[in-house]
Amino acid sequence: QVQLVESGGGSVQAGGSLRLSCTVSGSIFNIYIMGWYRQAPGKERELVASITLGGNTNYADSVKDRFTISRDNAKNTAYLQMKSLKPEDTANYYCNAELRVRLATPRTSLWGQGTQVTVSS
Repeated sequence: QVQLVESGGGSVQAGGSLRLSCTVSGSIFNIYIMGWYRQAPGKERELVASITLGGNTNYADSVKDRFTISRDNAKNTAYLQMKSLKPEDTANYYCNAELRVRLATPRTSLWGQGTQVTVSS
């Protein structure tokens, strides 16, 4: 069964850094886009950053120049390096992958279970 496994969340002080990892486990045909979303209490889930199979990236304005998304296609893993963290970055971070399990199956979107990031002032 294909699933996303996240790791790397935690608690840091403002100005600190964290790196999140997301690995797609199981047999798959292709992973087209991997992304990180976050959801703070009382707020809607929002896109933080995404990266295509070819390496094209997209960032929310609030994290540009502080966060970097990357992926290792050989390991089916995406990373989110977060620097200069701010208290407003506090949220549950979710990994998302748009993938195809087999060539004949439709493209589908999977979510990880979420990992908490807490930034204290």
